[in-house]
Amino acid sequence: MKNYTSLQSIQADLYAGDITCRQLVEFYLQNITEKNTQLNAFLKVFDQEALAKADEIDQKIKVGTAGKLAGMVIGIKDLLCYKDHPSAAGSRILEGFESQFNATAVQRVIDADAIIIGSQNCDEFGMGSTNENSAYGACLNAVGENRVAGGSSGGSAVAVQADMCLASLGTDTGGSVRMPAGFCGLVGLKPTYTRVSRWGLIAYASSFDCIGPITKSVEDAAILLEVIAGKDEQDSTVSTLDVPQYSAFDTTHKTLKIGYLKEAVESTGLQPEVREATWAKLEALKAAGHVVEAVDFPLIKYFLPTYYILTTAEASSNLSRFDGVKFGHRSNQATDLMSMYKKSRAEGFGKEVKRRIMLGTFVLSASYYDAYYTKAQKVRRLIKEYTDQLLSEYDFLVCPTTPTTAYKIGEKTSDPIQMYLGDLFTVQANVVGLPAISIPNGVDNDGMPIGFQIMAGAFQEEALLNFAKSLN
Repeated sequence: MKNYTSLQSIQADLYAGDITCRQLVEFYLQNITEKNTQLNAFLKVFDQEALAKADEIDQKIKVGTAGKLAGMVIGIKDLLCYKDHPSAAGSRILEGFESQFNATAVQRVIDADAIIIGSQNCDEFGMGSTNENSAYGACLNAVGENRVAGGSSGGSAVAVQADMCLASLGTDTGGSVRMPAGFCGLVGLKPTYTRVSRWGLIAYASSFDCIGPITKSVEDAAILLEVIAGKDEQDSTVSTLDVPQYSAFDTTHKTLKIGYLKEAVESTGLQPEVREATWAKLEALKAAGHVVEAVDFPLIKYFLPTYYILTTAEASSNLSRFDGVKFGHRSNQATDLMSMYKKSRAEGFGKEVKRRIMLGTFVLSASYYDAYYTKAQKVRRLIKEYTDQLLSEYDFLVCPTTPTTAYKIGEKTSDPIQMYLGDLFTVQANVVGLPAISIPNGVDNDGMPIGFQIMAGAFQEEALLNFAKSLN
């Protein structure tokens, strides 16, 4: 069977009778069998369920009642709840836990006749940039030797990259969809904050977390967003704005005004091939008739401190519920209630999660709350106002997705600060709550993919996807 790159091509063959959903699922299951032992992208594979669902959709296709995502075989990040299936958030603290309900995004792809083939590896509670912080082992990039997948949705990206599924649902707190998409040569979309319901997403930092698709094509990202976006009675924070038909692309050529972040594109810290690929893309945009200008963003040095102060504070609060009482891991070494709390959390959480909980608890403490947390909230507002001002003057802001291509396993783990710097260009969109997309932009001298990031104004996903499609 050929390696399909879009749902449109799959559905063309499905409705022509050239393939069946069962054959598609069997193809992906075969690839999982051959590749997953090495790549570690899937934590659980729902083979029999996926085959049964495929047979059901094949019948729907015959009678003309199949949904919008018929033929899309999809994986879901281990941070998303899937009823009666394990949802461990890549952590030992939730080992043995099975979700009692479906996340809204998961329910909506099921209702549209997508086939969920398995749950995918991720950094523990979404805390990481390489997928090396998973309690179930690192996920490897399918390109290169011993290269990281990017994180935290590393398994979700590699599964698509290695043809183990057509698309994935990941989560993005500071670039966790876009960074692995950039490292794996894929399309990764982070929607506007509140565009997609967070019901059923195991929280890391609630004011940053977003669910988004990882795909091979912009078209598939658009149709997935079209399905999962929209109001939800279970989530009081979700936007009630109507959902546009993102997949109905406007192919009319428009002259756009594009700003590139000078501090990012001209940074001396950029890998030379990433810099060259980015400049080549900017020159191509100019040649296509667009206005391309450098923009100064003096607050860029505050992106990471603001992000890590606020997200760790929220994580400290969100992860306090995992205490060994109601669900998940409970230490068998406990002697009383207090030791049960301490030992269960000490045994269940990994090193990086503990680091962030401790940092978050520190910045929320009475003595340091104003010095760190309150100040970071003020800086967040300044970053948002400056970004909104730029986007009132420019249609899009662009930069590389990451400063480098995927590095080798273990290369950054000894220095957390160097690891955090990998998020430098992606965290802005989460700090300000705006939509951003990473698209492929060539490869470096070792054949490792390079990503190009585009950011738009609030709820401008339709324009963002149109522009990304014109470049992809």
